[in-house]
Amino acid sequence: MWWSLLHGLGTGAGLIVAIGAQNAFVLDKGLRRQHPWRVALICAACDAVLIGLGVLGLGTLIAQSETAMSVARFGGAAFLLWLAWGALQRVLRPKGLEAQSSVMGRRQVMLATLAVTLLNPQVYLDTVVMLGAIGAVQSHPVAFYAGATFASFTWFFTLVGVTGYLAPRLKSPRVWQVIDGSIVVIMLVVAWQLLSLTPPQAAL
Repeated sequence: MWWSLLHGLGTGAGLIVAIGAQNAFVLDKGLRRQHPWRVALICAACDAVLIGLGVLGLGTLIAQSETAMSVARFGGAAFLLWLAWGALQRVLRPKGLEAQSSVMGRRQVMLATLAVTLLNPQVYLDTVVMLGAIGAVQSHPVAFYAGATFASFTWFFTLVGVTGYLAPRLKSPRVWQVIDGSIVVIMLVVAWQLLSLTPPQAAL
């Protein structure tokens, strides 16, 4: 049981911590102080549900459906391009942290968090397909699930905590140009990766 728990913790951390659209979004909201703890909770809770569904066998079904993978890829890429466009607008019209801190309300932030999580194919590949497939063959799937879920909660809340410490020190508009520029690059790279995958590759 302990091996499955540690395996889930390590594998979950390895996949979830990797820089991607979701982590860039959480980082952005944390630095802007736009309901960051709710953002972290939503991301971690969604991961917990998706990992659980994967361990129960949903990941295998999704990976075998070329149509489902294609819809996820193109829909996710379109959403990432939209996020990149928004960040690009902020690069072209930079503002300091205090000027941007009230741009999005709680409901908007929560809906955007759900969108960047549930419309992001990489999230499904990492949680439902990959973690789910690995967890399903463990001798103790529940322990693996617990470890992977713990890794997700720990990561997102730690990320938000760190950004909360950094936020007061990042008030310069020029600094935010760099941050938003980095977000543009990340979103474009992930979107390109999704669009360049063939259905068989996407299912791996």
